[in-house]
Amino acid sequence: MTETLTPTPQGIARAAHLLQDGALVALPTETVYGLGADARNGEAVAGIYAAKGRPNFNPLIVHLPDVETAKRYVEWTEEADRLAQAFWPGALTLVLPLKPDSGLSSLVTAGLPSLAVRVPAHPVMRQVLQALDGPVAAPSANPSGKISATTAAHVMAGLAGKIAAVMDDGACAVGVESTIVGLTGPRPALLRAGGVPGEALEATLGRELDIVDGAEIIAPGQLASHYAPGAAVRLNVGQATEGEVLLGFGQMDCDLNLSPSGDLTEAAANLFDHLHQLDATGRPIAVAPIPDHGLGRAINDRLARAAAPR
Repeated sequence: MTETLTPTPQGIARAAHLLQDGALVALPTETVYGLGADARNGEAVAGIYAAKGRPNFNPLIVHLPDVETAKRYVEWTEEADRLAQAFWPGALTLVLPLKPDSGLSSLVTAGLPSLAVRVPAHPVMRQVLQALDGPVAAPSANPSGKISATTAAHVMAGLAGKIAAVMDDGACAVGVESTIVGLTGPRPALLRAGGVPGEALEATLGRELDIVDGAEIIAPGQLASHYAPGAAVRLNVGQATEGEVLLGFGQMDCDLNLSPSGDLTEAAANLFDHLHQLDATGRPIAVAPIPDHGLGRAINDRLARAAAPR
């Protein structure tokens, strides 16, 4: 049985105790629900891959309470400092060189010499991190390749009986995963679009980000087919064909609308929940065009992976 915890002092303590014992706990963050395990415990981290059915060449993000803790595990840089000061706590993950003798399970990095780290903003996740006093590896709390979870009900639909507990604190505010920036090469690179728009990152750095094509997996969220409903997904259409359901954006007739007012922040927050609802119909999903700027880039990235051949 999977326990449902509430964000009370008792629930926080229970989540931390389960993590200390090597169990898996789904935890709310501002982006999506994450499937947490103590990143120092190899058996616990292996449990993440087993519960999700996640390929073990796909690395994980390690969640930490603050910048100083992150510096224990990665080689810090000036650019990391600028981004962290501007966007942490928040929906930004940084990939940096892994420090020798970090004490983390090698499964976290999938054998790579780098580590993806994030300081989340969600108060419940932060309380659990402080109670555990340790690093938490936490990919999205859903079966691998399927639609990400933005509510505890989404988590239970995909992972009930496979994990120890889920901490229910309602819907995630951002609704898409964190932006990932690679800082292991000569220039900062955008490895995954996400909850922090690339334009804001470039303004902070004073330079453009390199774009990585994803042919080689060097960070989470780079698989070509990912975030996928059970049915087929067709993108950039104005009208559904017979048998399809239509996911809209802006003023239009549709089955569900990401944002009738055309607000990309609202659309990102609704994306995975609306995909879950439309997937439950068992019908193919058509999706209206989404502007490809700001959070629209993250939305389009997730939709492209959802529509990719499987």
